[in-house]
Amino acid sequence: MRSIKLGQVLLIAALFAMLGLVAFGIAWAWDATNGVNDVPMEANGWIALGLGSFFSLLIGCGLMALMFFGSRRGYDEAADPFRNKEPK
Repeated sequence: MRSIKLGQVLLIAALFAMLGLVAFGIAWAWDATNGVNDVPMEANGWIALGLGSFFSLLIGCGLMALMFFGSRRGYDEAADPFRNKEPK
């Protein structure tokens, strides 16, 4: 097992500090807006939210499927005919 260097400890401490600041900011924003916007959403709003979420998920999954199947069929290969496919 290798030892952790000072730079790594400082990096981890800085990342945890940023994570704590983000968590504090989220909690502060949640408390600041809690109770201010007590306007109920109508049925049209829920329908728009549901359809928007559904189609966003559908487009995201479709694009990921295209990337997956495209890389399997070789569409992601280099277009340069002079590049070697196998390293020597």
